[in-house]
Amino acid sequence: MNDPARDAWSRVWTDLGSRQPLPGATTVLLLGAVAAVLVVWPLTWPRVRLGVTLVHEAGHALVALLVGRRLQGIRLHSDTSGVTLSRGRPRGPGMVAMLAAGYLAPAVLGLGAALLLADGRALLLLWSLVVMLVGVLLWIRNAFGLLVVLVVGTAVALVTWYAGARTQTAAALLVTWLLLLAAPRPLVELLVAGRAGRRGSDPDQLARLTLVPSVVWTLLLLLASLSGLVVGVATLAPDLVRR
Repeated sequence: MNDPARDAWSRVWTDLGSRQPLPGATTVLLLGAVAAVLVVWPLTWPRVRLGVTLVHEAGHALVALLVGRRLQGIRLHSDTSGVTLSRGRPRGPGMVAMLAAGYLAPAVLGLGAALLLADGRALLLLWSLVVMLVGVLLWIRNAFGLLVVLVVGTAVALVTWYAGARTQTAAALLVTWLLLLAAPRPLVELLVAGRAGRRGSDPDQLARLTLVPSVVWTLLLLLASLSGLVVGVATLAPDLVRR
């Protein structure tokens, strides 16, 4: 007699060890172009940015735990903003690392995703996203944030479990491109907003802790995000870089 739970775990472990090669360069670049449109188009950017904010706050939360802070919760808001609350020392390297992690998280996750895809690990990437979203779900402290994480998590889980191999790889590629291409945009918006627009932002808080101006922090984080994008493109489309 079959055991559904055992069968499910067996399926997951098989997925984690499986390999699915990347599609041809044309498909990879086409999905990159679709992601670029979604990031640039004003009608779709708020929805993409909400996903970026989710990853941003997850980055804060993870580093907060790693540096020994007490995580209190994550909130996502309908205006695409978010906040991660934690307790601990108000100054010091741990606080700096936690604040810097938010804007770095989408680029780091996107680069990690690109490396997994280049190794044919689309399913490992998708399952990792499901686990990440479950972890975030445990710390969400408002109804809108709960809805966002449930919708995104359910969508990723359904693709991971039910979709065919080509659809799974395409979905993983699209998510990866979105992370890489979207990571720099909030930082560019901060630069354009000027000093007043950066008030209260992560770079502004970093400036107060380190005495390094917020514009310098913004530029450093932007440079890191752009570096992640360049390396990600080189990983997903090496032929394009060689040209």
